[in-house]
Order: sequence, then C-alpha cells, then structure tokens
Amino acid sequence: MVDKNSRKSTRNKKSAEEQPEQPQLPKRLTRSAAKKLEESKNKAPQPNEDIEMVVDNQDVEMSQADEVEDEVKKASEADALVLADLKQNFLLLERAVATIESRFTTRVLRTTASIRKRLNVDILVQAIKEAFPRDSADKSRLLSYLSKESGIMEIDPDENARDPASILPEIDLYLHLLVLIFLLDKQEYDKGILLANETIIKIKNTNRRTLDQLSARIYFYYSRVYELTRSLSEIRPILLAAQRTATLRHDDDSQATLINLLLRNYFHYNLYDQADKLVSKATFPETAGNNQQARYMYYLGRIKAIQLDYTLSHTHLLQAIRKAPQNTVTAGFQQAVYKLSIIVQLLMGEIPERSIFRQPVLRKPLIPYLHIVQAVRIGDLANFQETLAKYGNIFRSDKTYTLILRLRHNVIKTGIRMISLSYSRISLRDICLKLHLDSEEDAEYIVAKAIRDGVIDATLDHEKGFMKSKENVDIYSTNEPQIAFHQRISFCLNLHNDSVKAMRFPLNAHRKELASAEALRERERELAQEIAEGEMDEDDDVTDF
Repeated sequence: MVDKNSRKSTRNKKSAEEQPEQPQLPKRLTRSAAKKLEESKNKAPQPNEDIEMVVDNQDVEMSQADEVEDEVKKASEADALVLADLKQNFLLLERAVATIESRFTTRVLRTTASIRKRLNVDILVQAIKEAFPRDSADKSRLLSYLSKESGIMEIDPDENARDPASILPEIDLYLHLLVLIFLLDKQEYDKGILLANETIIKIKNTNRRTLDQLSARIYFYYSRVYELTRSLSEIRPILLAAQRTATLRHDDDSQATLINLLLRNYFHYNLYDQADKLVSKATFPETAGNNQQARYMYYLGRIKAIQLDYTLSHTHLLQAIRKAPQNTVTAGFQQAVYKLSIIVQLLMGEIPERSIFRQPVLRKPLIPYLHIVQAVRIGDLANFQETLAKYGNIFRSDKTYTLILRLRHNVIKTGIRMISLSYSRISLRDICLKLHLDSEEDAEYIVAKAIRDGVIDATLDHEKGFMKSKENVDIYSTNEPQIAFHQRISFCLNLHNDSVKAMRFPLNAHRKELASAEALRERERELAQEIAEGEMDEDDDVTDF
C-alpha cells in the first residue's frame, strides 16, 4: 500500500512538472473586466514598431529636405549661367563698339532666344544693377517695370562690387530689349507699351551705326506690343517717320524691318493699295538678312495674288519658302506661306505636290486646303462648295477666303478639261449635269471661254448643242518643254546671283592688299638699287685693278 501510494504521488509530481504554468486569473472576474483587459492588451504600445515609424518619418523628411536643397541649388546654378551669358553679351557689345564690327552684335542677338526662355525677375534686376551706375535714372525706371504685386523687388547692393562710371548705349538698349521681351512673355502689355515708347525715344535721340541691329529688333517688339493690344494703327506714322530716317542714315537692318512692319500693318487692316504704293516707292535693301527677305517676299506674294498676277506671286512665295529657316521654330511662317502658295498654284492651273501635305509641320494645318485641292483636281463643284462651307471660318482667319472664291471658275475649267479628254463629243446638257451648272446657256458660255483661253482644244456647235474635242497633240511639239526648261535655268542663275551677293567680305581688305603691294614694290626698288650699286662697285674694282 505504501508503495502504491508513493508511486501515485511521484506520477502526479512528474505530470505537474511537465504541464506549463497557467496564468493565475483573479478569482472573481466579470465580463466587463475581461473585456477591458483584452482592450488594454490590444492597445499596449509596441516599442519596436514605434521606433521604426519614427525612423521612416525622419528619412522622408530628410529626403524632402534634400530634394528642396537640390532644386534650390539647380535654380541658383541656372541663374548664374544666365547671368554669365548676359555678361558675355555685354563684353561682345563692347567689342562691337571698339572694332565697329556688326558680327558681334549678331552673335548677341542670336543668343537672345535661348536667354529669353530662362529669364526671371531676379536675373534682370541683378543684371541691371550691375550694368548701370548706382545713381542712374534709367536704372530706376527699368527696375520700376519689374515690380511684383507687393512692389519693387529690392536687393541689397554689394559693397565690393565695382560701380560703373557710365554705360554704353548698346548695353542700355539691350537691357531695355530684354525687359520688353520679359513683359511680353508675362502678358503685361500696359507696361510693355510704356517701356517701348521710352525705348523708341532713346533710339531717335541716338545716331550710332553700332545700334542698327538692336534698334531693328526693338522696332519689331514695339510693333508686336501694339499688335497684341489691337492698336496697330496708332504707330503707323511713327513707323513711317522711322523708315524715312533709316533710309537717310543708310541703316539697312532697320529699313528692312520697318518696311516689313509697315506692310504687316497695312495687311492687318486690308489696306492692299497702300501696301502696293509703299512697295513701289520704297527700296528694300539687298543686304538685309534672310529672315527679313523671306517676310518681304511673302508680303509681295500676297500683294501680287490680290492683283491677279499669279505667276509673279508664285515666284515670290517660292523664294520666301526657300529663304525661310527650315525648323520647327518657324512653323507658323511656313504654314502661312504654304497656304497662300497652294491657292496661287491652283489659280495658275497647277496642282501642288502631294509631298507638301505629308510634312509633319504642315500635315494638320493643311487639311482644309487638301480638300480644296482634291475638289479642284477632279473638277467636283459640289465637293468644292461643301468644303468651302465647312472650313469657311478657317479660310477667313487665314485671309485666303477671297482667293478661294476665285477657284470656282478653275474647278469648272478643270471639269471641262477632264470631260474633253474623256469624250470626243458630248452635249451641253450632259456637261451641265456633270458640272452641276444651272442651265445649258451657262455651260455654253463657260465652254466657249475655256476654248478661247486655250484650256481645251475643241469646237462648239451652237445649233446642235454639243462640244467636239480635237485629237491630242504631242506635247513635245509645243513650247511647253522650252518654257519649263527656261524656268529652271532662270532659277539656277538667280540662285547663283543671290549666293554671290550673300557672301561676306572683310572690311578694308582692299587697303591691306594695297599696302602689301606698295611694300612689295618698295622692296623691289631697294633690291634693284642694291644690285645697281653692287655692279658699280665691281666696275670700280676692275678699273683699280
């Protein structure tokens, strides 16, 4: 018995040791107390998770601060680069004044487009304060145009910076030009008009040949400000007076720019007669740049197209297309020239090439004109009327609507030409139905005019009411190949002449050649004199011997 009891007690002890210890709960625990205990366990803070969240938040804040610092650093570096470019342009302008070379000013104006995209108020204010003397009145006026909503931006002057005693008029006008362009980009047209008027007064009071290119560019933006405010007619007398002054001073750059601005002013108000008188009285300078020449040729093409001189108009438009820069920057000018050129070609009786409508820059804007070309090519008068009604607003905005209205007769002539090639004999009734004309009398008059103009080679029978086409003649037995060959040769000769005129020659190069020739002659005289003296010495030696 003792052994059995002892064995049971040992077994109970071992089982108690093997079983895990259970947490001791309170003896009396209600349901509410148990629920609170579970909630407290769930809400108990986890130290590791809190530490990780704090570290993540710190990393995010540090990364955001680094990004802000990088952006500020990049912005400051970009501003420093723009200021360096402006200072380099100031040096180029000083060099242009010292050497009287226009190519340095041309380099400055070429960089204006890239500087324009990176300009801001801080850069302009710093450039103005560094370029102008401290007590300059022009400096305070320029800074007044760069005011913000809260007022003029003030920058503490650098005490160690050198205060310039004076400023060149070229640098002064260049800074005026930059501020004017900046106001245009910010659409602050009221300030732009005030600044443009002040700048034009400064140009009138200054007569320097080194200012020609800068003044031409300022006149362009002067007209642009007034055009955007729809008050171009106000500046027309000023432009005419400036054009006369530029002609008297032989300022070719300003003269070319002002002629184009006046023509644009006249076209804006549909004053084509006055534009034609200006072209006939004023002489466009041959030494003008390609951009101004391209604009002038485009304006001449428009005038000649209105005057029904389509051949000469097409020639001018073709020159404008070839002289204009072929890049995306001049896409608007290319589109305007091609739109007018397509209509003029159709009025001449020619069909434009399909490759024109496939160019990426011209594909979308020329869709209405493609429909017009298709209607004229097949002579479909109904399709032509539908296209004209559908895209009429676009044609009016392009100012080609009146020219397109003239194409109706060309559509009819094309249809008659197609009919004459397809039928050897056709009645006037069928012509009236095919061309959608009102009556047979209209068809008879149109066919008679086409025969008289040489559009078709046919005969008209009034009594029986039909048209009879003649047999096709070999084109090589006519003068058309000779005319086409003459056009190509004349184009090549004109291109050669323009290339020779566009070549640059260094100034006073002939004087250097003359100086070198005179030095060579002087050297030859010295050599001849030395030879003569040597021969005399030899004769003396011989006699003495």
